[in-house]
Amino acid sequence: MKNFSDYIGLFTDHYEFTMAQGYFLDGRKDTKACFDYFFRKNPFKSGYVIFAGLQDFLEMLSEFKFNDESIAHLKRVGFNNDFLDYLSEFKFNGTIHSVKEGEVVFNNEPVIIVEGNIIETQLIESLLLNMINFQSLIATKASRIRYTAGERLVMDFGLRRAQALSAIHASRAAIIGGLDSTSNVYSAYRYDLLSSGTLAHSWIQSYGDELTAFRKYAAAFPQNCVLLVDTYNTLKSGLPNAVKVAKEMERKGERLRAIRLDSGDLAYLSKEARKILDQANLRYVKIVASNQLNEHLIKSLIDQKAPIDAFGVGTNLITGQNDAALDGVYKLATIDERPTLKISENIEKITLPGTKRLYRFYNGENKFYADGILLEDENEIDEIYHAIDQYKFANIKGLKKEDLLVEVFEKGEIKKKKESVYEISQYAKQRLELLPEEHKRFENPHIYKVGISKKLFNLKAEIIKDLKK
Repeated sequence: MKNFSDYIGLFTDHYEFTMAQGYFLDGRKDTKACFDYFFRKNPFKSGYVIFAGLQDFLEMLSEFKFNDESIAHLKRVGFNNDFLDYLSEFKFNGTIHSVKEGEVVFNNEPVIIVEGNIIETQLIESLLLNMINFQSLIATKASRIRYTAGERLVMDFGLRRAQALSAIHASRAAIIGGLDSTSNVYSAYRYDLLSSGTLAHSWIQSYGDELTAFRKYAAAFPQNCVLLVDTYNTLKSGLPNAVKVAKEMERKGERLRAIRLDSGDLAYLSKEARKILDQANLRYVKIVASNQLNEHLIKSLIDQKAPIDAFGVGTNLITGQNDAALDGVYKLATIDERPTLKISENIEKITLPGTKRLYRFYNGENKFYADGILLEDENEIDEIYHAIDQYKFANIKGLKKEDLLVEVFEKGEIKKKKESVYEISQYAKQRLELLPEEHKRFENPHIYKVGISKKLFNLKAEIIKDLKK
């Protein structure tokens, strides 16, 4: 199997190469360009997004090159020899500014700004979109699950239901979003995550009876024994046998850690299980629930006062249901230092021109209040305006502000300090605590204010006017 890192330059869409060759043959390889990355809609009808995937993207970008085999492949496809000679020496030497990984961000604001020559900024588009869109989607889903679950333990069980190798990055993003551990051993190894898991129904079926299966598992894992009790009959077989094994473990000075419910009415079964365990003086034994859980089902279980201590979440998390993708886009904002934009029949899809900065403003309670998009030569402003309706604006005069965009890549080198996934997760948690509660609710979350400066509003209007001439 070929080493993927040796062929990262090919991890892009064909049209990136056709445009790059066109620019090259037109003598424009040194033309300066600036692209913005943003997304148009929050997924899951959420009020925010957790920004994730940055470290993976930057590491792949630092290895974005074309070896001899890559060049040979592009030659077979039909690309120009002079262009291929250029690619053989290619290295991304542009500059990237980004919000921090784990940041709470919102739709229609530039969270990554890429500057460089037109070829290098174009060629990395698909890599950027692939890494940031997917991990941000999963991290946001995970954060919603964490928000609902509160302090209860939540584990990623999604590997077997993921879209092939996307599971590797999905497990990383799930931890950034707030989950505690993953069943994915490879991701745990690669990103230094906590992996966890117990047993499947097949273990129990492989023995002659359930009680023997439980005893054998307890003997193998006396310090971390979690018994799956729904293989045959949860209340008439699984729980009674788990109680027997728990008592046998007590006599050895050991403790059954938990039982797991993986089917049926989880609210009812968890309540009945808690009664049985408590009556046997096994109050220390926890209850873990799994089986097609998502943030809404977890909320329902908690609202029903189901005595569940931990959740295993798989399919709905790892596939980002019910939104298959984050609609992040990568749009040209300046070309040869000239501000430019894309016009659309859909007025909401008209992009913002110019090289920009992104600020966050805080209210009097030191909570997030609004984000403002300014042109790079602006600093102090008193109002931010709706990107379409100039009569909608917010007063931000005198409010504490924070510059969200920091330099993360320059001249082929990563400029940000590498952080562990759990450090990024902790940052995301801290930032979410600064987001007012009305933006976190599941039903009709309050829309967070994202506005642009008056100068940017006018520049946009002027360019549209000129283009329509």
